[in-house]
Amino acid sequence: MNSTLSVRLADPEDFEIIGKLMVEVYAKIEGFPTQEEQPKYYETLANVGEMTQDPGTEVLVAVYNKEIVGGVVYIGDMKYYRAKSSARQEENAAGIRFLAVRGDMGGKGIGRALTVACIQRAKEEGRSKVILHTTEHMQVAWKMYEKMGFARRAEFDFMPGEMKVFGFQLILDF
Repeated sequence: MNSTLSVRLADPEDFEIIGKLMVEVYAKIEGFPTQEEQPKYYETLANVGEMTQDPGTEVLVAVYNKEIVGGVVYIGDMKYYRAKSSARQEENAAGIRFLAVRGDMGGKGIGRALTVACIQRAKEEGRSKVILHTTEHMQVAWKMYEKMGFARRAEFDFMPGEMKVFGFQLILDF
């Protein structure tokens, strides 16, 4: 990992920055629903810090050369996952949502570093698995998750509106 890259817990003053970054990143994904098509989704992204009101939920940020260039939401208990997926019923599992890396920072290992930080957090909490979702429009993330050992869990798939969302799970070994 590049020595200028670090991942840390977001401070409340970071929430607006990371929310704007997430909206910008997701709005630029080719084929992904627009803000007009999914306004509530983008509102959730913009106000991502509000998710930390749920127990065990944290926003992590990637800092590269002292600048926030990515973020992710770590959910320590799947009952707070806030998605219409059967994955919310999974016991002893943590979740990852809303991974975003600024467009000009792709290929620097930032998404992987954020994911690794969530996996490490889940291990520290004694969770047995980590669950996440992605879409067909997010092929870079999809491939990264598979390389990291996440396996498809079709029973976790769901459809908010007209977009299919695909479930993945990583079994943690200690």
